[in-house]
Amino acid sequence: MFTIEQIKEAHSKVKSGADFPNYIQDLIILGVKGYDTFVNDGHVQYFGVNNYNVTSDEKYDEIEVASSANKERFIEFLAMHQDGQTDYLTFCSHAGQCGIAKWRVDIIEMTCTYFDKSGSEIIIEKIPV
Repeated sequence: MFTIEQIKEAHSKVKSGADFPNYIQDLIILGVKGYDTFVNDGHVQYFGVNNYNVTSDEKYDEIEVASSANKERFIEFLAMHQDGQTDYLTFCSHAGQCGIAKWRVDIIEMTCTYFDKSGSEIIIEKIPV
């Protein structure tokens, strides 16, 4: 099974959203099936086979998540990040401003789903491979 240390090593190669597809490929090799990233403090819960999971520590000081989602503005920030224009912490801050509480990456389905505080799906996108 994978460890947080192995995941951290794969994540260390990510400098912007443009690096995300390669990161996903590294996680597949490790056996990660999906993960939830929590915007408020950056902790991540990773899932594998047979209900195996590991959780990382918080990654940054708390980010306030807006109480309602601004889907249109978030789509603009997401496009900027995927184009390599923002770093990870800036993207997380933008997500919080737009009411995104977490995102779930499903490596089996190759989707990334963004959720608001109530758990409603705001955006579902296919992960490029």
